[in-house]
Amino acid sequence: MVPVSVLDLVPVILGETPREALRKSLDLAQHAETFGYKRYWVAEHHNMTAIASAATSVVIGYLAGGTSTIRVGSGGIMLPNHSPLVIAEQFGTLESLYPGRIDLGLGRAPGTDSRTLRALRRDPTREHSFPQDVLELQSFLAPPVSGQAVRAVPGAGTEVPIWILGSSTFGAELAASLGLPYAFASHFAPDALVAALEIYRRKFKPSKQLHHPYAMVGVNVVAADTDDEARYLFTTIQQSFTNLVRGAGGKLQAPIDNIDDYWTAAEKHHASHMLKYSIVGSAETVRKSLEELVGLTNADELMIVTSIYDHTARIRSYQIVAESTTGAPAHEELS
Repeated sequence: MVPVSVLDLVPVILGETPREALRKSLDLAQHAETFGYKRYWVAEHHNMTAIASAATSVVIGYLAGGTSTIRVGSGGIMLPNHSPLVIAEQFGTLESLYPGRIDLGLGRAPGTDSRTLRALRRDPTREHSFPQDVLELQSFLAPPVSGQAVRAVPGAGTEVPIWILGSSTFGAELAASLGLPYAFASHFAPDALVAALEIYRRKFKPSKQLHHPYAMVGVNVVAADTDDEARYLFTTIQQSFTNLVRGAGGKLQAPIDNIDDYWTAAEKHHASHMLKYSIVGSAETVRKSLEELVGLTNADELMIVTSIYDHTARIRSYQIVAESTTGAPAHEELS
């Protein structure tokens, strides 16, 4: 099985605050490190009450400071929201503090709604300059050259590994042309997965950072000791995606016995489509389904997303995935 990693949206559950969510994320990162996960990423979102990772670089520093070996990074930074120089300084600082452990995943979406986009002072046209912004960011992280007027300090010479994130073929084209690793957001946007990976691999041009294409695939996974328990826990995610369809948002809700009592037929259709790449079940179910996903995509790595209500059950899910993908027991038992 290919390596597995964690995408943590730092979920805020109903009745709790971002403070509790952040503490739980550090605890999960420490467990993920013990379980053998390769990397632990958090994502930039704004004005979303269920997600506490808006200040993404700050959260990365918190998680990296509480772990010792696992790679920590962004999945991703929404680059058009920021100056490339500022991101180079932030991630150059992180790399200086935690050398060899920081990843910089980049996306071009705003990570929010149109009103919040205005509050971010983001120019809507900046999305079109994303390829140029990536190149500018790369130049700030590269070793400085003679006569360079503006340098990222810290940042220059750190060469923090950059990833391109995407949910369409645009990111695949860009990652291929720049010779960068590519991560596809199939955990919520399944439609272009196979096409994007084919384009990425076919058009890939080797670079200083990467000689061969390297693709990571996002997948929702809820694992539990039984299929029934996993399906029950999964209803939290189904409720969240139903709320997205409704435009309602809101914090993570407790699981329910019958999801059909919550969504309409139309909501079920839309939410279930977004959740197409979701694996729910016991260890054996999860193992077989992950193998099938790797067979379908030829992924070099899987990014596991598990945003469920109960923290202990969430850790247990990641433990089961780790055991299912390595064939060996995780290194600790949960109390």
